[in-house]
Amino acid sequence: MFRNQYDTDVTTWSPAGRLFQVEYAMEAVKQGSAAIGLRSKTHIVLGCVNKANSELSSHQKKIFKVDDHIGVAIAGLTADGRVLSRYMRNECINYSFTYESPLPVGRLVVQLADKAQVCTQRSWKRPYGVGLLVAGLDESGAHLYYNCPSGNYFEYQAFAIGSRSQAAKTYLERRFESFTDASRDDLVKDALMAIRETLQGETLKSSVCTIAVVGVGEPFHILDQATVQQMIDAFEIVGEQEGPAAAAGQEASAEPEAEQGGAAAGEGVAPMDI
Repeated sequence: MFRNQYDTDVTTWSPAGRLFQVEYAMEAVKQGSAAIGLRSKTHIVLGCVNKANSELSSHQKKIFKVDDHIGVAIAGLTADGRVLSRYMRNECINYSFTYESPLPVGRLVVQLADKAQVCTQRSWKRPYGVGLLVAGLDESGAHLYYNCPSGNYFEYQAFAIGSRSQAAKTYLERRFESFTDASRDDLVKDALMAIRETLQGETLKSSVCTIAVVGVGEPFHILDQATVQQMIDAFEIVGEQEGPAAAAGQEASAEPEAEQGGAAAGEGVAPMDI
């Protein structure tokens, strides 16, 4: 993106019908460290990449607890995400005090989207430069929403935002059909695998990622590093064991396949499981 005569004000439309300041805010989300979310019928898992500015500093917190049944993961400007998470927390407290029941996730998401939309229509304000993945559980089930700086919101089965999130999206698109009936541990495993896709060769460790879970009978909480590392070690060991077994199976099946005719070789071949 580059500067032009239509991007000096958030309320100025370009001839093509675009609001460049809003698009710049959406670009800030793409530049932030990756955050992912996925849900089943009973649980929602949030994950994010911990990225420090230097080796001498700690990483900034990217996952926030809003209420016992709601949490958020952010990508983009962390300060904006912190302010919005505090706003969401206040809304939950006020609703609980007034109605003595938890705030429905969908209603909170609409209120958050309305707050973001106001910033796209006032010349003395700027859009929030942060995208939020809102995970929550209410009477209607498990929910995962994405709130955009433009004021739009979408519900997803699984989604990823931030830098290099396309690799995680590709992994989630291959696996999302199994998420609905997945167990809690399987969801956490898929979340870690999706995070690993965004690291581009960097070793996945508990120090470079954060995982949070909320579900039926399980209030929103962030898993400690020791638990996350145990899960990483567990599925990496399984992967190493499956690798040699799969290779041996391919060698054993190579001879019968070679004996079949060329025309019959392509029949009934299942797509490669990547």
